[in-house]
Amino acid sequence: MNPMINLKTYLLGGLIAVAAILQCGQAQAGTEKLIVAGGCFWCVESDFESVPGVKRAVSGYIGGSAADAEYKKITKGGTGHYEAVEITFDNNRVSRDEILHKFFRSVDPTDAGGQFCDRGDSYRTAVFYGNNAQKAAAEQAKANAQKALGRKVVTPVIAAGAFYKAEAYHQDYYKGSKLILTRFGPKKQSEAYKRYREACGRDARVKQLWGTDAPFAK
Repeated sequence: MNPMINLKTYLLGGLIAVAAILQCGQAQAGTEKLIVAGGCFWCVESDFESVPGVKRAVSGYIGGSAADAEYKKITKGGTGHYEAVEITFDNNRVSRDEILHKFFRSVDPTDAGGQFCDRGDSYRTAVFYGNNAQKAAAEQAKANAQKALGRKVVTPVIAAGAFYKAEAYHQDYYKGSKLILTRFGPKKQSEAYKRYREACGRDARVKQLWGTDAPFAK
């Protein structure tokens, strides 16, 4: 074979491979993940899956010292884990700053003991950052929230460790159709979620704090 033809073939193949890699990188360039803890992860998941540009929100656990995490263990306390949600979003459609702005205004960031009716370490608020850009954005969003409220914001900004996906029955709980027994009687899971959210006082407290700036309060 002509050496020049052989060289051209290799070069062409290399260029095609590089182009494919670049195209793949461009396809993923707009995707970012941010982990937040805002009390009950059912509610946080429900809130952020309604945001245009959010691809998915996954309930889970983060921040503890144990090597793994499961619902019964963390709700008993002592593991240090937070109920949290990993938000995957297209930052060409919704910015990191906007996600953080909405997060702080969807919780009571002045409460260090839990959120609304849910008390204890696993229900505390936090932002978990994966890199320096996320850390800086979270700290700025916290400062902005504190200035807007005129009160001390206690939500910590923490380096993200291992994130453990919660049990399957917790995922998309707010839109489940399974019939379950509640203190209100047998209800579809989605209806039970609405009753829980209202009884817990989440939206009422958020509206009290943030007024018309509350992005998800019903």
